[in-house]
Amino acid sequence: MTRASGVGSMPGEDAAAYAEAVRAVLGELPDLPHVPELPGRGATASMTGRALAVLEGLDVDLQPSGWRLVGTSGAPGVDHRRARSLLGQDLDCVEELTQGYEGTFKTQVAGPWTLAATVEKPRGDRVLSDHGARRDLAESLAEGLRAHIRDVRRRVPGATSLVVQVDEPALPAVLSGAVPTASGFSRHRVVHPPEASALLETVLSAIAEEGAEPWVHSCAPGVPWGLVRGAGATGLVVDLSVLSAADHDMVAEALEAGVAVALGVVPTTEPAGGLTDTAVVQRVERWLDMLGLGPEAGTLLVGPSCGLAGASTSWARRALQVSRQVAAALT
Repeated sequence: MTRASGVGSMPGEDAAAYAEAVRAVLGELPDLPHVPELPGRGATASMTGRALAVLEGLDVDLQPSGWRLVGTSGAPGVDHRRARSLLGQDLDCVEELTQGYEGTFKTQVAGPWTLAATVEKPRGDRVLSDHGARRDLAESLAEGLRAHIRDVRRRVPGATSLVVQVDEPALPAVLSGAVPTASGFSRHRVVHPPEASALLETVLSAIAEEGAEPWVHSCAPGVPWGLVRGAGATGLVVDLSVLSAADHDMVAEALEAGVAVALGVVPTTEPAGGLTDTAVVQRVERWLDMLGLGPEAGTLLVGPSCGLAGASTSWARRALQVSRQVAAALT
Protein backbone atom coordinates (compact mmCIF):
# COMPACT_ATOMS: atom_id res chain seq x y z
CA MET A 1 0.00 0.00 0.00
CA THR A 2 1.33 3.42 -0.95
CA ARG A 3 0.96 6.03 1.80
CA ALA A 4 1.04 9.82 1.82
CA SER A 5 3.68 11.60 3.88
CA GLY A 6 4.84 15.13 4.68
CA VAL A 7 8.36 16.45 5.19
CA GLY A 8 7.60 18.53 8.28
CA SER A 9 7.52 22.31 7.91
CA MET A 10 4.30 24.26 7.37
CA PRO A 11 3.45 27.98 6.97
CA GLY A 12 2.32 30.08 9.93
CA GLU A 13 3.59 32.42 12.61
CA ASP A 14 1.55 31.86 15.79
CA ALA A 15 -0.10 29.30 18.05
CA ALA A 16 -3.37 29.38 16.12
CA ALA A 17 -1.52 28.60 12.88
CA TYR A 18 0.27 25.74 14.61
CA ALA A 19 -3.01 24.16 15.74
CA GLU A 20 -4.35 24.52 12.20
CA ALA A 21 -1.21 22.85 10.83
CA VAL A 22 -1.69 19.89 13.19
CA ARG A 23 -5.31 19.55 12.06
CA ALA A 24 -4.27 19.70 8.40
CA VAL A 25 -1.63 17.01 8.87
CA LEU A 26 -4.01 14.73 10.77
CA GLY A 27 -6.80 15.27 8.25
CA GLU A 28 -4.82 14.92 5.03
CA LEU A 29 -2.15 12.39 6.08
CA PRO A 30 -4.13 9.85 8.10
CA ASP A 31 -1.66 7.02 7.39
CA LEU A 32 1.45 8.92 8.50
CA PRO A 33 0.84 12.24 10.28
CA HIS A 34 3.76 14.12 11.82
CA VAL A 35 4.70 16.80 14.31
CA PRO A 36 4.52 20.01 12.22
CA GLU A 37 7.25 22.63 12.29
CA LEU A 38 6.50 26.35 11.77
CA PRO A 39 9.88 28.05 11.20
CA GLY A 40 8.07 31.31 10.37
CA ARG A 41 7.84 31.91 14.11
CA GLY A 42 11.55 32.69 14.35
CA ALA A 43 14.93 31.15 15.22
CA THR A 44 13.61 29.12 18.16
CA ALA A 45 11.16 27.40 15.80
CA SER A 46 13.63 26.88 12.94
CA MET A 47 14.96 23.47 11.98
CA THR A 48 18.15 24.24 13.93
CA GLY A 49 16.32 25.66 16.95
CA ARG A 50 14.03 22.63 17.17
CA ALA A 51 16.98 20.23 17.17
CA LEU A 52 18.93 22.25 19.73
CA ALA A 53 15.86 22.13 21.99
CA VAL A 54 16.36 18.37 22.44
CA LEU A 55 20.12 18.42 23.16
CA GLU A 56 21.23 16.65 26.33
CA GLY A 57 24.22 18.04 28.24
CA LEU A 58 25.06 20.95 25.95
CA ASP A 59 23.79 24.52 26.17
CA VAL A 60 23.41 27.06 23.38
CA ASP A 61 22.56 30.71 22.95
CA LEU A 62 21.47 32.88 20.06
CA GLN A 63 23.86 35.45 18.59
CA PRO A 64 23.41 37.87 15.67
CA SER A 65 25.31 35.32 13.56
CA GLY A 66 23.09 32.44 14.67
CA TRP A 67 23.10 29.67 17.27
CA ARG A 68 26.28 29.08 19.32
CA LEU A 69 27.40 26.43 21.78
CA VAL A 70 28.16 27.85 25.23
CA GLY A 71 29.30 24.75 27.11
CA THR A 72 27.85 22.32 29.64
CA SER A 73 26.85 24.59 32.52
CA GLY A 74 23.46 22.97 32.94
CA ALA A 75 21.94 26.45 33.02
CA PRO A 76 20.69 27.12 29.47
CA GLY A 77 20.34 30.72 28.34
CA VAL A 78 17.07 32.46 27.64
CA ASP A 79 16.96 31.57 23.93
CA HIS A 80 17.67 27.92 24.60
CA ARG A 81 14.91 27.89 27.22
CA ARG A 82 12.55 29.53 24.73
CA ALA A 83 13.31 26.88 22.10
CA ARG A 84 12.58 24.12 24.62
CA SER A 85 9.44 25.86 25.83
CA LEU A 86 8.13 26.30 22.29
CA LEU A 87 8.75 22.65 21.48
CA GLY A 88 6.90 21.69 24.66
CA GLN A 89 3.95 23.92 23.75
CA ASP A 90 3.81 22.42 20.26
CA LEU A 91 3.83 18.90 21.67
CA ASP A 92 1.03 19.90 24.07
CA CYS A 93 -1.02 20.87 21.02
CA VAL A 94 -0.14 17.63 19.23
CA GLU A 95 -1.09 15.64 22.34
CA GLU A 96 -4.48 17.34 22.54
CA LEU A 97 -5.38 16.98 18.87
CA THR A 98 -4.17 13.39 18.42
CA GLN A 99 -6.51 11.98 21.07
CA GLY A 100 -7.94 8.78 19.63
CA TYR A 101 -5.37 8.52 16.83
CA GLU A 102 -3.91 5.06 16.18
CA GLY A 103 -1.21 4.24 13.68
CA THR A 104 2.30 5.25 12.64
CA PHE A 105 3.42 8.73 13.69
CA LYS A 106 6.45 10.79 12.68
CA THR A 107 8.61 13.49 14.19
CA GLN A 108 11.59 15.32 12.64
CA VAL A 109 14.95 16.64 13.82
CA ALA A 110 17.96 18.25 12.13
CA GLY A 111 20.84 15.80 11.77
CA PRO A 112 24.34 16.00 13.27
CA TRP A 113 26.07 17.23 10.10
CA THR A 114 23.52 19.92 9.35
CA LEU A 115 23.84 21.13 12.94
CA ALA A 116 27.64 21.03 12.75
CA ALA A 117 27.51 23.16 9.58
CA THR A 118 25.08 25.63 11.16
CA VAL A 119 25.95 26.04 14.85
CA GLU A 120 29.03 27.95 16.05
CA LYS A 121 31.62 26.94 18.64
CA PRO A 122 31.90 29.06 21.83
CA ARG A 123 34.74 31.10 20.31
CA GLY A 124 33.36 31.38 16.83
CA ASP A 125 33.34 29.51 13.52
CA ARG A 126 31.28 26.43 12.87
CA VAL A 127 31.28 23.29 14.97
CA LEU A 128 32.22 21.60 11.68
CA SER A 129 35.77 22.93 12.07
CA ASP A 130 36.47 20.91 15.26
CA HIS A 131 36.52 17.09 15.34
CA GLY A 132 35.82 16.92 19.05
CA ALA A 133 33.06 19.53 19.00
CA ARG A 134 31.15 17.86 16.19
CA ARG A 135 31.41 14.48 17.95
CA ASP A 136 30.14 16.02 21.21
CA LEU A 137 27.24 17.66 19.37
CA ALA A 138 26.24 14.38 17.69
CA GLU A 139 26.37 12.49 20.98
CA SER A 140 24.35 15.20 22.74
CA LEU A 141 21.73 15.05 19.99
CA ALA A 142 21.58 11.25 20.20
CA GLU A 143 21.03 11.28 23.96
CA GLY A 144 18.47 14.06 23.76
CA LEU A 145 16.54 12.18 21.08
CA ARG A 146 16.12 9.22 23.42
CA ALA A 147 14.16 11.39 25.85
CA HIS A 148 12.32 13.13 23.01
CA ILE A 149 11.14 9.80 21.56
CA ARG A 150 9.84 8.69 24.95
CA ASP A 151 8.06 12.04 25.35
CA VAL A 152 6.35 11.78 21.95
CA ARG A 153 5.28 8.22 22.73
CA ARG A 154 3.79 9.35 26.03
CA ARG A 155 1.88 12.16 24.34
CA VAL A 156 0.64 10.05 21.41
CA PRO A 157 -0.10 6.70 23.07
CA GLY A 158 -1.99 5.48 20.01
CA ALA A 159 1.18 5.55 17.90
CA THR A 160 1.70 1.90 17.06
CA SER A 161 5.10 2.78 15.60
CA LEU A 162 7.19 5.93 15.59
CA VAL A 163 9.35 7.31 12.77
CA VAL A 164 12.09 9.84 13.50
CA GLN A 165 13.10 11.71 10.35
CA VAL A 166 16.64 13.09 10.51
CA ASP A 167 16.96 16.12 8.21
CA GLU A 168 20.38 16.46 6.56
CA PRO A 169 20.19 19.18 3.88
CA ALA A 170 23.83 20.19 4.53
CA LEU A 171 25.33 16.70 4.19
CA PRO A 172 26.37 17.05 0.51
CA ALA A 173 28.08 20.39 1.24
CA VAL A 174 29.89 18.89 4.24
CA LEU A 175 31.22 16.00 2.16
CA SER A 176 32.31 18.22 -0.73
CA GLY A 177 34.00 20.92 1.36
CA ALA A 178 31.46 23.57 0.31
CA VAL A 179 30.53 24.94 3.75
CA PRO A 180 31.92 28.50 4.10
CA THR A 181 33.99 29.57 7.10
CA ALA A 182 32.87 32.43 9.32
CA SER A 183 34.79 34.97 7.25
CA GLY A 184 33.23 33.75 4.03
CA PHE A 185 36.62 33.81 2.30
CA SER A 186 37.33 30.12 2.65
CA ARG A 187 35.65 26.73 3.00
CA HIS A 188 35.79 24.11 5.71
CA ARG A 189 37.77 21.01 4.95
CA VAL A 190 36.11 18.02 3.38
CA VAL A 191 34.68 15.49 5.84
CA HIS A 192 35.51 12.00 4.61
CA PRO A 193 32.73 9.41 4.23
CA PRO A 194 33.81 7.09 7.10
CA GLU A 195 33.55 9.89 9.67
CA ALA A 196 30.35 11.22 8.12
CA SER A 197 28.82 7.77 8.36
CA ALA A 198 30.03 7.21 11.93
CA LEU A 199 28.47 10.39 13.38
CA LEU A 200 25.24 9.86 11.48
CA GLU A 201 25.18 6.29 12.79
CA THR A 202 25.55 7.62 16.35
CA VAL A 203 22.21 9.40 15.99
CA LEU A 204 20.40 6.76 13.93
CA SER A 205 21.45 4.00 16.33
CA ALA A 206 20.06 5.90 19.32
CA ILE A 207 16.73 6.22 17.51
CA ALA A 208 16.65 2.51 16.66
CA GLU A 209 17.60 1.53 20.21
CA GLU A 210 14.52 3.40 21.44
CA GLY A 211 12.37 1.25 19.15
CA ALA A 212 11.71 3.97 16.55
CA GLU A 213 12.44 3.89 12.82
CA PRO A 214 15.34 6.16 11.75
CA TRP A 215 14.67 7.81 8.40
CA VAL A 216 16.89 10.38 6.70
CA HIS A 217 15.60 13.26 4.59
CA SER A 218 17.35 15.65 2.25
CA CYS A 219 16.02 17.53 -0.76
CA ALA A 220 19.52 18.68 -1.74
CA PRO A 221 21.27 17.22 -4.80
CA GLY A 222 24.29 14.99 -4.34
CA VAL A 223 23.21 13.13 -1.19
CA PRO A 224 25.21 9.90 -0.80
CA TRP A 225 22.22 7.64 -0.25
CA GLY A 226 24.41 4.55 -0.04
CA LEU A 227 26.30 6.12 2.87
CA VAL A 228 22.98 7.03 4.51
CA ARG A 229 21.72 3.46 4.24
CA GLY A 230 25.02 2.14 5.55
CA ALA A 231 24.71 4.39 8.61
CA GLY A 232 21.47 2.65 9.55
CA ALA A 233 18.63 4.55 7.88
CA THR A 234 15.53 2.38 7.42
CA GLY A 235 13.79 5.06 5.37
CA LEU A 236 14.88 7.58 2.71
CA VAL A 237 12.93 10.80 2.11
CA VAL A 238 13.99 12.13 -1.30
CA ASP A 239 13.08 14.83 -3.81
CA LEU A 240 12.54 13.08 -7.13
CA SER A 241 13.50 16.17 -9.14
CA VAL A 242 17.11 16.30 -7.83
CA LEU A 243 18.00 12.60 -8.12
CA SER A 244 20.85 11.72 -10.48
CA ALA A 245 20.95 8.58 -12.62
CA ALA A 246 23.04 6.84 -9.96
CA ASP A 247 20.62 8.01 -7.27
CA HIS A 248 17.69 6.44 -9.10
CA ASP A 249 19.45 3.09 -9.07
CA MET A 250 20.39 3.43 -5.40
CA VAL A 251 16.85 4.38 -4.37
CA ALA A 252 15.42 1.50 -6.40
CA GLU A 253 17.80 -0.91 -4.67
CA ALA A 254 16.73 0.46 -1.30
CA LEU A 255 13.06 0.04 -2.17
CA GLU A 256 13.60 -3.56 -3.24
CA ALA A 257 15.62 -4.23 -0.06
CA GLY A 258 12.71 -3.22 2.16
CA VAL A 259 13.86 0.32 2.96
CA ALA A 260 10.96 2.79 3.04
CA VAL A 261 11.20 5.42 0.30
CA ALA A 262 9.18 8.63 0.60
CA LEU A 263 9.19 10.19 -2.85
CA GLY A 264 8.87 13.98 -3.00
CA VAL A 265 6.70 14.64 -6.06
CA VAL A 266 4.27 17.45 -5.13
CA PRO A 267 5.58 21.04 -5.60
CA THR A 268 6.17 23.04 -2.42
CA THR A 269 4.59 26.18 -3.92
CA GLU A 270 1.55 26.40 -6.15
CA PRO A 271 2.40 25.90 -9.87
CA ALA A 272 1.26 28.68 -12.19
CA GLY A 273 -0.99 26.33 -14.16
CA GLY A 274 -2.33 24.44 -11.17
CA LEU A 275 -1.81 20.76 -10.41
CA THR A 276 -3.90 17.62 -10.64
CA ASP A 277 -3.35 14.38 -8.78
CA THR A 278 -3.55 12.58 -12.15
CA ALA A 279 -0.43 14.37 -13.41
CA VAL A 280 1.49 13.44 -10.28
CA VAL A 281 0.32 9.82 -10.44
CA GLN A 282 1.56 9.59 -14.03
CA ARG A 283 4.92 11.03 -13.01
CA VAL A 284 5.37 8.41 -10.28
CA GLU A 285 4.25 5.63 -12.61
CA ARG A 286 6.77 6.73 -15.25
CA TRP A 287 9.52 6.70 -12.63
CA LEU A 288 8.57 3.23 -11.42
CA ASP A 289 8.33 1.97 -15.02
CA MET A 290 11.82 3.36 -15.75
CA LEU A 291 13.13 1.30 -12.84
CA GLY A 292 11.14 -1.79 -13.76
CA LEU A 293 9.11 -1.62 -10.56
CA GLY A 294 5.42 -1.42 -9.72
CA PRO A 295 3.61 0.67 -7.06
CA GLU A 296 3.50 -2.42 -4.84
CA ALA A 297 7.31 -2.63 -4.73
CA GLY A 298 8.60 -2.29 -1.19
CA THR A 299 7.39 0.48 1.10
CA LEU A 300 6.62 3.46 -1.12
CA LEU A 301 5.32 6.80 0.11
CA VAL A 302 4.59 10.03 -1.74
CA GLY A 303 4.51 13.62 -0.56
CA PRO A 304 5.72 17.19 -1.15
CA SER A 305 9.20 17.55 -2.63
CA CYS A 306 10.43 19.41 0.47
CA GLY A 307 9.09 21.43 3.40
CA LEU A 308 6.04 23.67 2.96
CA ALA A 309 7.12 26.63 5.12
CA GLY A 310 7.33 28.89 2.07
CA ALA A 311 3.89 27.94 0.74
CA SER A 312 0.61 29.73 1.28
CA THR A 313 -1.66 28.17 3.88
CA SER A 314 -4.11 27.09 1.19
CA TRP A 315 -1.42 25.49 -0.98
CA ALA A 316 0.16 23.70 1.98
CA ARG A 317 -3.14 21.96 2.69
CA ARG A 318 -3.70 21.34 -1.02
CA ALA A 319 -0.23 19.79 -1.38
CA LEU A 320 -1.01 17.34 1.43
CA GLN A 321 -4.40 16.62 -0.11
CA VAL A 322 -2.84 15.88 -3.51
CA SER A 323 -0.30 13.61 -1.79
CA ARG A 324 -3.14 11.64 -0.20
CA GLN A 325 -5.02 11.36 -3.51
CA VAL A 326 -1.90 10.22 -5.33
CA ALA A 327 -1.19 7.56 -2.71
CA ALA A 328 -4.76 6.30 -2.98
CA ALA A 329 -4.58 6.14 -6.78
CA LEU A 330 -1.28 4.24 -6.71
CA THR A 331 -2.66 1.82 -4.15
